Amino acid sequence: MVFFRRIVSAALTFGLATYGTQAGANTPDRLLPSALTIHIKDFRFSPTSATIRAGDRVTFVNDDDEAHTATGVDRTFDSEGLDTAQTWQHVFAKPGVYKYFCELHPYMTATIVVERSAT
Repeated sequence: MVFFRRIVSAALTFGLATYGTQAGANTPDRLLPSALTIHIKDFRFSPTSATIRAGDRVTFVNDDDEAHTATGVDRTFDSEGLDTAQTWQHVFAKPGVYKYFCELHPYMTATIVVERSAT
């Protein structure tokens, strides 16, 4: 019976972890520290432009009543659908200018400038 519980527990853990990855959502207790938090509210990204360093993690939080995405124009990152109160994190590893938008509402746009890391 204990063995069966461990198998079920492992299956559920794997399934939830996979779902979280596929859906782009993280639960608050699974969030890692980030250099920047971008809120999605009133059909806008806030802030609409920001500067970070290569290797920094960014947290996207959907504070809106509608689903949204944070999708790179060049498709290098994509949160997939974020429902109300869901979060997603992305590490920007390379310097550059990253323009992004919401696939569901393409007029929602923003930019992240990634500078070389200090080290």
